[in-house]
Amino acid sequence: MSAQDAEPVGGRTPRTAPSHRLGARWRRRRPLRTRLALTASAAVALVALGMCAAAFFVQRYELYHQLDLNLIQSAALVSGGHTGGPPGVVAGECRYLASPACSQIVPADPTGDPSKPYLLPVARPVREVAAGRRAPYFSNITLQGRPTRMLTTTFGHREAVQVALRSDPVERSVRRTAWLLAAAGGVGVLFAAALGYWVSRTGLAPVARLTRAAERIAATRDPRHRIELPPGPVTREDEVTRLAATFNAMLGELEQSVTAQRRLVADASHELRTPLTALRTNAELLSRADRLTDAQRDRAAAALGRQIHEVTTLVNDLIELARDEEPVPLLEAVRLAPLVEHAATAARGHWPGVAFTVRILADPVVPGVPARLSRLFANLLSNAAKFSEPGGEVELVLTAEELTVRDHGPGIADEDLPYVFDRFYRAEAARALPGSGLGLAMARQIARAHGAELTAERAPGGGALFRLVLP
Repeated sequence: MSAQDAEPVGGRTPRTAPSHRLGARWRRRRPLRTRLALTASAAVALVALGMCAAAFFVQRYELYHQLDLNLIQSAALVSGGHTGGPPGVVAGECRYLASPACSQIVPADPTGDPSKPYLLPVARPVREVAAGRRAPYFSNITLQGRPTRMLTTTFGHREAVQVALRSDPVERSVRRTAWLLAAAGGVGVLFAAALGYWVSRTGLAPVARLTRAAERIAATRDPRHRIELPPGPVTREDEVTRLAATFNAMLGELEQSVTAQRRLVADASHELRTPLTALRTNAELLSRADRLTDAQRDRAAAALGRQIHEVTTLVNDLIELARDEEPVPLLEAVRLAPLVEHAATAARGHWPGVAFTVRILADPVVPGVPARLSRLFANLLSNAAKFSEPGGEVELVLTAEELTVRDHGPGIADEDLPYVFDRFYRAEAARALPGSGLGLAMARQIARAHGAELTAERAPGGGALFRLVLP
């Protein structure tokens, strides 16, 4: 096996040639618009040059073909008008364009040549045509300083006839055609360059707008900017417009996310300000415990404990809201009936003045995290109990398709209904009640993380009705 046929040692492929690497590096460094313009220009230029070359060869063939037909016609005239004549020159005045073709008859045997010299060159192929050993052929010669086209064909028995016509008009026409087509090809190349530049600018205009929008957003950190789209519906065939529309949709989602983040930070700072101020006040008060009575010290300590619990609960709720989905490794098949019973039992302990009625009509099984689903049920029950009158009733109904929680409180006002699941949102009637306004927001987030949908509505006959549609 030769060295050329040997396989690379260790399975390594041959290294790329330096010229290929330089070409690839040059292409990578060029902007996409330049590469597209060069590609389009090269394609159009190749087509234009190919068409010019094809037109040149077709024109050249037609001109010479017409000259060859004249030679064939002249040979036929000589054959018909010189039957039985001796070999020699038949017509020798072809130096003028208007003159008939020069012609002569040549025998196969040189001993039969006339004493007067031939006008046209006689070589071995001519004798072979006369002897019938070679097919008739065309050739280009120079006669009396002029380019000439000559036909050698058979004539009678063991004789050949040669006819010739001046070919300089044909050659001038071919050269003129070549110059004209070369000029047309040059114009085509320039047109191709202009067309490639126009195609690159027009085709990549949406991409350029997208790039400028992305750079502007990166510089200003403001996702409110959008890319202008052409009027009319976006079709599936327009990939660039679809890309711009998708980018606008992504910017919309980013803007909503940034707005929600800023609102969350602002609301969290506002909600934390009051309990932190109370914590600092009670801590400063307890630092002077020697000046307080035992009852005052106990009240301050109890208030400090409650406020620490509220702050801890609020921080934990914020951490829970920061999670958009449940961790996949913790998912398991969860039976909802035991979780609903457990949540109702815990709610009775927290709200002894409220009656919780549970009706379980089915025991659906859903994939999820039991602790998170328990938190969802607990938040719904706590919200319903908070708005119930002393001695009121909260009704839970679990079916195979949904879970409903209804209270018999004041219900939800129409102006508050669209915002009940917003973070830190508290209706006018609820601002005097305990809570931070995160319970329902957390409940909806947990529901959506489990593929369910949580909605709120006014219950018939008064009160609020929360409906959890299971996946």
